[in-house]
Amino acid sequence: MAILATAMIPVGAGAVVDTPALNAYARARLADGDGALTIAVDGYAQAMAADPDNAVLALRSYRQALEAGDMGLALRSARVLDAAGVLPRDGTLLFAIDALSRKDWDGARHWADRLKAEENFAFLAPFLTSWVSVVDGPYVAPLADEKSQFATLTGRYIDEHVALQALARGQQAAADPAILRALSLQTSTQVGLRIALAMRLAALGRRDDAAALLNRDDPALIAAKAELATNRRISIPALTPAQGFGRTFARLADDVGGGNSRSLALTLARLASFSDPKSAEMRVALARQLALSDYSDAAIAEALKVPRRSVWVAVADDIRISALSQAGRQDEALAVAQETVAQPDATAAQYLQLANLLSDMKQFGPAVDAYRQAQQRLAGGVAPWSLYLLEGSALERGGRWAEAKVALDKALALAPEEPVVLNYLGYAQVERRLNVPAALALLRKASALRPDDAAIADSLGWAHYVSGDARSAVPVLEKAAAGAPDDVTVNEHLGDALWAVGRRYEARYAWTAASTFAEGEAATRIGGKVRGGYKPELSAP
Repeated sequence: MAILATAMIPVGAGAVVDTPALNAYARARLADGDGALTIAVDGYAQAMAADPDNAVLALRSYRQALEAGDMGLALRSARVLDAAGVLPRDGTLLFAIDALSRKDWDGARHWADRLKAEENFAFLAPFLTSWVSVVDGPYVAPLADEKSQFATLTGRYIDEHVALQALARGQQAAADPAILRALSLQTSTQVGLRIALAMRLAALGRRDDAAALLNRDDPALIAAKAELATNRRISIPALTPAQGFGRTFARLADDVGGGNSRSLALTLARLASFSDPKSAEMRVALARQLALSDYSDAAIAEALKVPRRSVWVAVADDIRISALSQAGRQDEALAVAQETVAQPDATAAQYLQLANLLSDMKQFGPAVDAYRQAQQRLAGGVAPWSLYLLEGSALERGGRWAEAKVALDKALALAPEEPVVLNYLGYAQVERRLNVPAALALLRKASALRPDDAAIADSLGWAHYVSGDARSAVPVLEKAAAGAPDDVTVNEHLGDALWAVGRRYEARYAWTAASTFAEGEAATRIGGKVRGGYKPELSAP
């Protein structure tokens, strides 16, 4: 339970001072700290109603409203912040979407000018003004100002907007080269863009060209291609300026969603959903970012909003399964995953997700079956090394070593230079005291390929120890422990090796470090060594 710090209650001019506002703020702050988005937003809305000009409160309210999807509250809060001169830079984007949604074209142009002046999102201004010009003329294609420091960022997204705008205006000759450029310059599959372009080409009677854009092994693309194959008449309305401009936010959310940019990615995904609230694609993009930001319940709720008839439903199910698992609701996640593979068109990706979930739940037999089903559904029947590694891992953890060795050997044959394969196969044999010289050779190669990997260093050091060379084991295991100081297995291995070379005080120190996080049988074994020293029956496995 989060603790409400009194220092966080707004004080001073324009502060929350009356009891209703203060109570609402307190409830909101507690819910905010606990990740309860809906309750937090309700509390902030009540506090804002009681003290509508409080900028400190408005900032909290603004952020929570964006995360929870309350556009009205976000706008009210943003107006207070703008009047106080403290509007966050993404607030300008919110105002731009609001203007576009209300068809306030002059207002949208005003916000485009503001974007340029504020600089943070200046590279988006050409797209905003261009989409306005599609409906309010004269048409101006989005252009990157070569003198601007943001020219490269603008250029990254120009072709997809030119293509979509040309199709919206019925100018197919202008759309075709832009489509080719947009898709050739991307490093990822660009599922959403491909579907958006394909459906608009199909609506213009170009089904073959549309289908060609969908020739990728992705659930949404497969579903879209199947929809085209029905020969049902495709009718797609032209993108509105709000929808066209908002697509950029979903793209940006994926592009910036790693590391310390989670909050920005979630804000952008929410803005994308505001721009096109009925779009299943935007709903999926938002659900993904909510899940990545650990808002599991909100991610599940958004994924459930995707209609079952949508081409995006498989992606939504994938996100829902991951979010349920992330929230500790494994049985529910498993039920959904089993539903997805029960469909006649179940894909390799859906079986893989089921297999991974089963493996995490230690249901190794069914996991193996699911991994094999995934392999059979891959195009051409050729499985990548990673699938054989996952199958081998489930077999090995399920006590079926002979079968595991076959799968792991297949992975090695396909990826002889892959450190994770070399490490897994080598260490699994060392654990069983099987083929130790050959396993040691695999681990030496893995370590040479990835010398700073603590897990591989541990495997190599332990292989030296098992082969009877404790002196060679110690420096390798010391390096592993330096890279993973909290790892139970690494510290236990180091302690056993140190004891073997006579460094018994240091051995007990290593075992003590291991015992700090050890659980179950390992805790009992390591505790025995800490108290009474090494005995053969207490050796690490």
